[in-house]
Amino acid sequence: MASIGQIVEQTPSSEVLSRAQARAVLVPDCMVEAKRIANTVIAGWHGRRKRGIGENFWQFRPYAEGESLSRIDWRRSARDDHTYVRDREWEAAHTIWLWADMSPSMMYKSTFGTVSKESRALVLMLALAEILARSGERIGCPGIMEPISARNAAERLATAIIHAPLTTGLPETGMIRGHSDIVLIGDFLDDADRVMERIAPLGRRGLRGHLVEIADPAEEIFPYNGRTEFTDPETGEKLVSGRAETIRDEYRRAYLARRENLGLSLRNLGWSFVFHRTDHLASEALVAVHSYLSGLPAQKPIGGR
Repeated sequence: MASIGQIVEQTPSSEVLSRAQARAVLVPDCMVEAKRIANTVIAGWHGRRKRGIGENFWQFRPYAEGESLSRIDWRRSARDDHTYVRDREWEAAHTIWLWADMSPSMMYKSTFGTVSKESRALVLMLALAEILARSGERIGCPGIMEPISARNAAERLATAIIHAPLTTGLPETGMIRGHSDIVLIGDFLDDADRVMERIAPLGRRGLRGHLVEIADPAEEIFPYNGRTEFTDPETGEKLVSGRAETIRDEYRRAYLARRENLGLSLRNLGWSFVFHRTDHLASEALVAVHSYLSGLPAQKPIGGR
Protein backbone atom coordinates (compact mmCIF):
# COMPACT_ATOMS: atom_id res chain seq x y z
CA MET A 1 0.00 0.00 0.00
CA ALA A 2 1.05 3.65 -0.39
CA SER A 3 3.03 5.24 2.41
CA ILE A 4 0.84 6.91 5.04
CA GLY A 5 3.58 8.63 7.00
CA GLN A 6 7.18 9.63 6.79
CA ILE A 7 10.03 11.09 8.81
CA VAL A 8 10.41 14.69 7.71
CA GLU A 9 13.96 15.38 6.58
CA GLN A 10 15.07 18.37 4.55
CA THR A 11 18.77 17.90 3.89
CA PRO A 12 20.32 14.63 2.55
CA SER A 13 23.44 14.82 4.71
CA SER A 14 24.68 13.01 7.80
CA GLU A 15 21.96 12.50 10.40
CA VAL A 16 23.17 15.08 12.92
CA LEU A 17 23.89 17.75 10.30
CA SER A 18 20.61 17.04 8.53
CA ARG A 19 18.55 17.42 11.68
CA ALA A 20 20.43 20.56 12.75
CA GLN A 21 19.85 22.18 9.36
CA ALA A 22 16.23 21.07 9.30
CA ARG A 23 15.69 22.70 12.68
CA ALA A 24 17.33 25.94 11.50
CA VAL A 25 14.94 26.02 8.53
CA LEU A 26 11.89 25.12 10.61
CA VAL A 27 12.25 27.50 13.55
CA PRO A 28 11.73 30.85 11.74
CA ASP A 29 8.47 29.65 10.18
CA CYS A 30 7.37 28.29 13.55
CA MET A 31 8.11 31.66 15.13
CA VAL A 32 5.86 33.42 12.60
CA GLU A 33 3.08 30.88 13.19
CA ALA A 34 3.52 31.14 16.96
CA LYS A 35 3.10 34.91 16.89
CA ARG A 36 -0.02 34.59 14.75
CA ILE A 37 -1.58 32.04 17.10
CA ALA A 38 -0.57 34.02 20.20
CA ASN A 39 -2.19 37.17 18.81
CA THR A 40 -5.36 35.24 17.98
CA VAL A 41 -5.60 33.70 21.44
CA ILE A 42 -4.75 36.91 23.31
CA ALA A 43 -7.59 38.66 21.48
CA GLY A 44 -9.99 36.35 23.30
CA TRP A 45 -8.81 36.93 26.85
CA HIS A 46 -7.02 39.43 29.08
CA GLY A 47 -3.79 37.51 29.56
CA ARG A 48 -2.60 36.07 32.85
CA ARG A 49 -3.44 39.17 34.86
CA LYS A 50 -4.64 38.54 38.37
CA ARG A 51 -5.24 40.69 41.38
CA GLY A 52 -2.53 41.04 43.98
CA ILE A 53 0.20 43.38 45.23
CA GLY A 54 1.06 46.04 42.67
CA GLU A 55 0.69 49.65 41.60
CA ASN A 56 -1.39 49.31 38.42
CA PHE A 57 -5.18 49.50 38.60
CA TRP A 58 -6.92 46.35 37.38
CA GLN A 59 -10.63 46.47 38.17
CA PHE A 60 -13.42 47.52 40.51
CA ARG A 61 -15.40 44.69 42.10
CA PRO A 62 -18.08 44.45 44.82
CA TYR A 63 -16.84 44.52 48.40
CA ALA A 64 -16.95 41.12 50.15
CA GLU A 65 -17.72 40.84 53.86
CA GLY A 66 -14.55 40.42 55.91
CA GLU A 67 -12.23 42.36 53.60
CA SER A 68 -10.21 45.27 54.90
CA LEU A 69 -12.13 48.56 54.79
CA SER A 70 -8.94 50.28 53.61
CA ARG A 71 -9.38 48.64 50.22
CA ILE A 72 -12.78 50.23 49.58
CA ASP A 73 -12.83 52.88 46.84
CA TRP A 74 -15.24 55.38 48.36
CA ARG A 75 -15.37 57.63 45.30
CA ARG A 76 -16.50 54.76 43.05
CA SER A 77 -18.87 53.47 45.73
CA ALA A 78 -20.54 56.87 46.02
CA ARG A 79 -21.84 56.61 42.43
CA ASP A 80 -24.51 54.05 43.33
CA ASP A 81 -25.80 51.92 46.18
CA HIS A 82 -22.97 49.35 46.11
CA THR A 83 -19.60 49.26 47.84
CA TYR A 84 -16.61 48.62 45.57
CA VAL A 85 -13.03 47.52 46.12
CA ARG A 86 -10.20 48.71 43.88
CA ASP A 87 -8.08 45.75 42.79
CA ARG A 88 -4.49 46.17 41.73
CA GLU A 89 -2.72 43.86 39.31
CA TRP A 90 -0.29 41.22 40.53
CA GLU A 91 3.20 42.25 39.42
CA ALA A 92 5.44 39.52 40.78
CA ALA A 93 7.17 37.80 37.85
CA HIS A 94 6.99 34.03 37.82
CA THR A 95 9.55 31.68 36.27
CA ILE A 96 8.18 29.28 33.68
CA TRP A 97 10.39 26.71 31.96
CA LEU A 98 9.38 25.59 28.47
CA TRP A 99 10.71 22.49 26.71
CA ALA A 100 9.86 20.76 23.44
CA ASP A 101 11.08 17.30 22.43
CA MET A 102 13.35 17.37 19.36
CA SER A 103 14.05 13.64 19.13
CA PRO A 104 13.66 11.78 15.79
CA SER A 105 10.18 10.44 16.56
CA MET A 106 8.88 14.02 16.68
CA MET A 107 9.73 14.52 13.00
CA TYR A 108 6.96 12.13 11.95
CA LYS A 109 4.09 13.38 9.78
CA SER A 110 1.37 11.26 8.20
CA THR A 111 -1.00 12.19 5.40
CA PHE A 112 -3.64 12.78 8.10
CA GLY A 113 -1.64 15.44 9.96
CA THR A 114 -1.18 19.04 8.88
CA VAL A 115 2.36 19.37 10.23
CA SER A 116 5.04 17.22 11.85
CA LYS A 117 4.89 16.69 15.60
CA GLU A 118 8.16 18.63 15.96
CA SER A 119 6.73 21.63 14.12
CA ARG A 120 3.60 21.71 16.28
CA ALA A 121 5.62 21.33 19.49
CA LEU A 122 7.87 24.24 18.52
CA VAL A 123 4.90 26.44 17.61
CA LEU A 124 3.22 25.73 20.94
CA MET A 125 6.39 26.41 22.93
CA LEU A 126 7.14 29.68 21.13
CA ALA A 127 3.49 30.82 21.29
CA LEU A 128 3.48 30.20 25.05
CA ALA A 129 6.74 32.13 25.35
CA GLU A 130 5.21 35.02 23.41
CA ILE A 131 2.09 35.21 25.58
CA LEU A 132 3.92 34.76 28.88
CA ALA A 133 6.61 37.30 27.96
CA ARG A 134 3.92 39.89 27.24
CA SER A 135 2.58 39.20 30.74
CA GLY A 136 5.98 39.95 32.26
CA GLU A 137 6.88 36.37 33.21
CA ARG A 138 10.43 35.01 33.24
CA ILE A 139 10.92 32.42 30.46
CA GLY A 140 13.60 29.72 30.37
CA CYS A 141 14.34 26.46 28.56
CA PRO A 142 16.27 23.70 30.40
CA GLY A 143 19.74 23.29 28.96
CA ILE A 144 19.09 25.87 26.24
CA MET A 145 18.28 29.28 27.75
CA GLU A 146 18.45 30.69 31.27
CA PRO A 147 15.25 32.43 32.44
CA ILE A 148 14.84 35.96 31.13
CA SER A 149 12.17 38.61 31.49
CA ALA A 150 11.95 40.43 28.17
CA ARG A 151 9.33 41.33 25.60
CA ASN A 152 11.38 39.53 22.93
CA ALA A 153 11.84 36.35 24.98
CA ALA A 154 10.15 34.23 22.30
CA GLU A 155 12.54 35.46 19.60
CA ARG A 156 15.53 34.86 21.86
CA LEU A 157 14.28 31.37 22.67
CA ALA A 158 13.86 30.64 18.94
CA THR A 159 17.44 31.72 18.29
CA ALA A 160 18.72 29.60 21.18
CA ILE A 161 16.87 26.56 19.83
CA ILE A 162 18.52 26.88 16.43
CA HIS A 163 21.98 26.67 18.00
CA ALA A 164 21.13 24.13 20.72
CA PRO A 165 22.77 20.67 20.61
CA LEU A 166 20.58 17.79 19.48
CA THR A 167 19.38 15.71 22.42
CA THR A 168 16.88 12.94 23.09
CA GLY A 169 14.72 12.21 26.11
CA LEU A 170 13.53 14.55 28.82
CA PRO A 171 15.76 17.53 29.66
CA GLU A 172 18.14 17.88 32.58
CA THR A 173 16.47 19.97 35.26
CA GLY A 174 19.17 20.33 37.91
CA MET A 175 19.43 24.04 37.14
CA ILE A 176 15.81 24.69 38.11
CA ARG A 177 15.51 26.17 41.58
CA GLY A 178 12.59 27.20 43.73
CA HIS A 179 8.91 26.96 42.95
CA SER A 180 8.52 27.26 39.20
CA ASP A 181 6.27 25.97 36.46
CA ILE A 182 7.59 23.66 33.76
CA VAL A 183 5.82 22.84 30.50
CA LEU A 184 6.98 19.67 28.73
CA ILE A 185 5.83 19.17 25.12
CA GLY A 186 6.50 15.91 23.26
CA ASP A 187 4.99 12.63 22.08
CA PHE A 188 5.90 10.68 25.26
CA LEU A 189 5.49 7.32 23.52
CA ASP A 190 7.51 5.44 26.13
CA ASP A 191 5.71 3.32 28.69
CA ALA A 192 3.89 5.57 31.19
CA ASP A 193 5.88 4.17 34.12
CA ARG A 194 9.17 5.05 32.40
CA VAL A 195 8.01 8.60 31.74
CA MET A 196 6.90 9.01 35.35
CA GLU A 197 10.28 7.78 36.64
CA ARG A 198 11.76 10.98 35.19
CA ILE A 199 8.89 13.30 36.03
CA ALA A 200 7.94 12.26 39.58
CA PRO A 201 11.18 13.64 41.15
CA LEU A 202 10.38 17.06 39.63
CA GLY A 203 7.02 17.10 41.36
CA ARG A 204 8.61 16.16 44.67
CA ARG A 205 10.97 19.13 44.28
CA GLY A 206 7.99 21.48 44.21
CA LEU A 207 7.79 22.13 40.47
CA ARG A 208 4.29 22.70 39.16
CA GLY A 209 4.21 20.83 35.88
CA HIS A 210 2.18 20.69 32.70
CA LEU A 211 2.66 17.96 30.11
CA VAL A 212 1.42 18.28 26.52
CA GLU A 213 1.33 15.06 24.52
CA ILE A 214 1.56 15.68 20.77
CA ALA A 215 0.28 12.91 18.49
CA ASP A 216 -0.07 12.44 14.76
CA PRO A 217 -3.59 11.22 13.87
CA ALA A 218 -2.20 8.00 12.37
CA GLU A 219 -0.66 7.11 15.72
CA GLU A 220 -4.09 7.07 17.33
CA ILE A 221 -6.42 5.76 14.62
CA PHE A 222 -3.94 3.21 13.14
CA PRO A 223 -5.22 3.43 9.52
CA TYR A 224 -2.93 0.71 8.13
CA ASN A 225 -4.11 -2.23 6.03
CA GLY A 226 -2.39 -5.16 4.36
CA ARG A 227 1.35 -5.73 4.44
CA THR A 228 2.90 -2.82 6.30
CA GLU A 229 6.45 -2.09 7.38
CA PHE A 230 6.89 0.00 10.53
CA THR A 231 10.22 1.69 11.32
CA ASP A 232 11.28 2.96 14.75
CA PRO A 233 12.71 6.45 14.08
CA GLU A 234 14.77 6.30 17.28
CA THR A 235 16.49 2.94 16.75
CA GLY A 236 15.89 2.14 13.07
CA GLU A 237 14.36 -1.23 13.99
CA LYS A 238 11.72 -2.51 11.58
CA LEU A 239 8.54 -4.54 12.10
CA VAL A 240 6.60 -6.07 9.20
CA SER A 241 2.94 -6.94 9.59
CA GLY A 242 1.35 -9.13 6.94
CA ARG A 243 -2.18 -7.84 7.67
CA ALA A 244 -1.91 -4.67 9.75
CA GLU A 245 -5.68 -4.33 10.12
CA THR A 246 -5.80 -7.49 12.26
CA ILE A 247 -3.88 -5.79 15.09
CA ARG A 248 -5.70 -2.43 14.93
CA ASP A 249 -8.04 -3.04 17.87
CA GLU A 250 -5.30 -4.45 20.10
CA TYR A 251 -2.98 -1.58 19.18
CA ARG A 252 -5.60 1.07 19.93
CA ARG A 253 -6.43 -0.48 23.31
CA ALA A 254 -2.75 -0.44 24.26
CA TYR A 255 -2.27 3.10 22.92
CA LEU A 256 -5.26 4.54 24.79
CA ALA A 257 -4.39 2.64 27.99
CA ARG A 258 -0.86 4.11 27.94
CA ARG A 259 -2.26 7.63 27.60
CA GLU A 260 -4.87 7.10 30.32
CA ASN A 261 -2.24 5.72 32.72
CA LEU A 262 0.08 8.64 32.01
CA GLY A 263 -2.67 11.21 32.51
CA LEU A 264 -3.81 9.60 35.76
CA SER A 265 -0.26 9.43 37.13
CA LEU A 266 0.34 13.08 36.29
CA ARG A 267 -2.89 14.20 37.93
CA ASN A 268 -2.02 12.22 41.06
CA LEU A 269 1.27 14.13 41.09
CA GLY A 270 -0.62 17.40 40.87
CA TRP A 271 0.39 18.07 37.26
CA SER A 272 -1.87 18.90 34.34
CA PHE A 273 -2.10 16.81 31.17
CA VAL A 274 -3.18 17.94 27.70
CA PHE A 275 -3.49 15.64 24.69
CA HIS A 276 -3.27 17.27 21.26
CA ARG A 277 -3.37 15.91 17.71
CA THR A 278 -1.67 17.65 14.81
CA ASP A 279 -4.88 17.68 12.76
CA HIS A 280 -6.45 20.03 15.32
CA LEU A 281 -5.81 23.75 15.75
CA ALA A 282 -2.70 24.63 17.75
CA SER A 283 -4.71 27.30 19.55
CA GLU A 284 -6.81 24.58 21.23
CA ALA A 285 -3.81 23.18 23.10
CA LEU A 286 -2.47 26.68 23.75
CA VAL A 287 -5.69 27.77 25.46
CA ALA A 288 -5.75 24.62 27.61
CA VAL A 289 -2.14 24.96 28.79
CA HIS A 290 -2.48 28.69 29.41
CA SER A 291 -5.56 28.04 31.54
CA TYR A 292 -3.65 25.56 33.69
CA LEU A 293 -0.75 28.02 34.05
CA SER A 294 -3.24 30.68 35.12
CA GLY A 295 -4.68 28.38 37.76
CA LEU A 296 -8.03 28.27 35.98
CA PRO A 297 -10.06 25.21 34.95
CA ALA A 298 -8.92 24.28 31.46
CA GLN A 299 -11.60 24.24 28.79
CA LYS A 300 -11.88 20.94 26.95
CA PRO A 301 -10.44 21.49 23.46
CA ILE A 302 -12.83 21.16 20.54
CA GLY A 303 -12.54 17.56 19.39
CA GLY A 304 -10.29 16.92 22.39
CA ARG A 305 -9.83 13.56 24.02
